[in-house]
Amino acid sequence: MTSQLNGSVLKAFKILDLFAAGQSELTAKETADALGINMITAHRFLHTLVHAGALRTTSRGVFRLGYLFADLGERVLQGDNLPTILQPILDQLARDTGEACMATSFDRDMAVCIAKALPDRPLYVDIRIGSRLDAFCTAHGKLWLAHMSTDDQNRYFKNADLTGMTDHTITDITALKAELATIRTQGFATNNGEREHDIYALAVPILTKHGTMISAFSVFGASPALLATGNDTLKRLKSAAQSAQDALFQTS
Repeated sequence: MTSQLNGSVLKAFKILDLFAAGQSELTAKETADALGINMITAHRFLHTLVHAGALRTTSRGVFRLGYLFADLGERVLQGDNLPTILQPILDQLARDTGEACMATSFDRDMAVCIAKALPDRPLYVDIRIGSRLDAFCTAHGKLWLAHMSTDDQNRYFKNADLTGMTDHTITDITALKAELATIRTQGFATNNGEREHDIYALAVPILTKHGTMISAFSVFGASPALLATGNDTLKRLKSAAQSAQDALFQTS
């Protein structure tokens, strides 16, 4: 299988991966140093990527991402592939926890349910695919906010109406921003009856290898015991998120 791989294509993607890791621009020397290749080879790769539209030059010897990828990210995340890949992992999570589970995307300042799995028992809390969840008072929504850039977060709060849905809803921006910082650090979010009374949730992000959030898994139901992060539920959620990341970004 290894003999069928094209080394030049792999090197080209390693260059693009430097941008995914946070580089806004690259020179041939930086590329050569990062990939362990000589300057002539680095120049050849960079100019080939410019010719293909993957990169562009902003000044002599300086390269940035081209506009070829402007549409691709949205097409990947908004297509049918993501729910299809996540569904079997979500199904297993529901079997393991005995609770309802879901995955979300983020659209126009709200978390959107893109997949769900239900437990094999008579009574459970359910949600419809396509349901839109307020960002400031749900576990999924707070995860998405916590992984936003500071500018995007500030834009959200500038337009948000932090209405108290229940007695547990956090409506103070300072307090909410403090919780978002904690969520980002601890790697999970909770919903303690903040959107609806007696509905609780525990959620974890699904991340790219560079830490960009592309979806999330949660376990939710009518029992506050779900919020006990020391039990197996959080471990199973994190394991499911890791399985999702492995499935989405598998390499051979």
